[in-house]
Amino acid sequence: MSQHDMLTWLDQHAGKTYGNYINGQWVDSSNGKAVPLYHTARKSQLLGYFPDSTETDVDAAVVAANEAFKSWSKMPAPDRGAILMKFADLLERDIDELAYMLSAEQGKALAESRGEVARAAKETRFAAGDAIRMDGETLPGERTHVWNSTIRQPIGVIAAIAPWNFPVVTPVRKIAPALAYGCTVVFKPASNTPWATTKLFSLLAEAGVPKGVVNLVIGSGSNVGDPLVKHPLVKGISFTGSTKQGVAIHEIAAKRLVRTQLELGGKNPAVVLDYANLANAAKQIVGAAFACSGQRCTAISRVIVLKEQAEALTKALLEEIRLITVGPAWEQKANMGPLVNKSHLDSVQEYLRIGKEEGARLLAGGEILSEGEYAHGSYMTPALFDQVTPDMRIAKEEIFGPVLSVIAVEDEKEAFEIANSVEYGLAASVFTDNLSSAYRFAEQIESGMVHINHGTASAAYMPFGGVKQSGFGAYSIGSTNKDFFTELKVVYFQYD
Repeated sequence: MSQHDMLTWLDQHAGKTYGNYINGQWVDSSNGKAVPLYHTARKSQLLGYFPDSTETDVDAAVVAANEAFKSWSKMPAPDRGAILMKFADLLERDIDELAYMLSAEQGKALAESRGEVARAAKETRFAAGDAIRMDGETLPGERTHVWNSTIRQPIGVIAAIAPWNFPVVTPVRKIAPALAYGCTVVFKPASNTPWATTKLFSLLAEAGVPKGVVNLVIGSGSNVGDPLVKHPLVKGISFTGSTKQGVAIHEIAAKRLVRTQLELGGKNPAVVLDYANLANAAKQIVGAAFACSGQRCTAISRVIVLKEQAEALTKALLEEIRLITVGPAWEQKANMGPLVNKSHLDSVQEYLRIGKEEGARLLAGGEILSEGEYAHGSYMTPALFDQVTPDMRIAKEEIFGPVLSVIAVEDEKEAFEIANSVEYGLAASVFTDNLSSAYRFAEQIESGMVHINHGTASAAYMPFGGVKQSGFGAYSIGSTNKDFFTELKVVYFQYD
């Protein structure tokens, strides 16, 4: 994967016009409109034209999915799983092409993009196996000659809506389990990152997914997302994005008693308590804070450390941050790419201004890079604040960018209180050599996922989700998906 490989491939494949994928066919939007998408790190390079779809397109996709559900839900589970296994193989076959597309539209380094595609293949294989694990129960009857059991059945058409930060794994995380359990899907990608998604749907078709089972509608939230969420044939909504938007979707769904699976924001803490290997803690924290340029819901954004270790840990964090090289995806030394666009860069920069205004000290980073190659993207250096207090906005609000804050505390009790003091509860880490502290943290932290002595990485088969304002409904990934994509039916069978 050299600079030449990626740029040559882009020059050969970028600039095409793409359509929606509805009922097994690539079609233009009903209004014939398409909008351009440009490279995040080469602003002058057109990646392609993508549909500016309407409610008419949404309706066509949902109707197709609803019709396909009648046969797809009846297909034997091993057969559905076999199609998904082939899809996973295709993801790995085309990993370089998908990584090029992903890095071009989103900005992340190529190594991260390849890792994302590989993760998508792993999650697909787990979902494929789960197709034959739609288990129920058989219980003794309270009357003679009555057999009692429970079974699970797919709920129907799923509206799947994804953000721009993980344009490959997030769609797959929603589509693969939906298909495994017998549901059909209408998928809406983020307007900023539709390109890799078009490749995913081509691979789904190549894997043998029948027409109508998966449908792709590209467009804005108002023209595509809203009518999709409100469509009467949609039986479940899986959404990943901001808490504000997730709450709005849930309000709409609740009026129809439609279930939701919401993966929302985070303000994730790393608590450091009497931990000897501060270099390791710093490496784990920095990796979790600045992967994807900090643009991920599980990014660590708060470091809560005992005062006696604060100075040493801060020094170790600075040393790790200095190892980060900011640059375009194709630069082999680059391990942090640009932010997704200028608007988002401006938002993150505003938080830097707010932090300094509130009295925090900017120890390193935060500079906008605009010279030479950097002029073609929205680049900034990773930022580290100290002298941060829990009441500051940078300590409470989700910045969704490469900004890390250090908060010094007196003791474990204060550390846990501050860790829980925000409205979010997605992921949390603790670094400690004290086994009792680790268990107390796991018990007391208000978080959906707890990490002990490592960063906020997740596994391809473990449930993923949050509490408080970080999520609602069944956790995604892993066995908990069946609680969203299937419904329980209780069967009483009397015999002579």
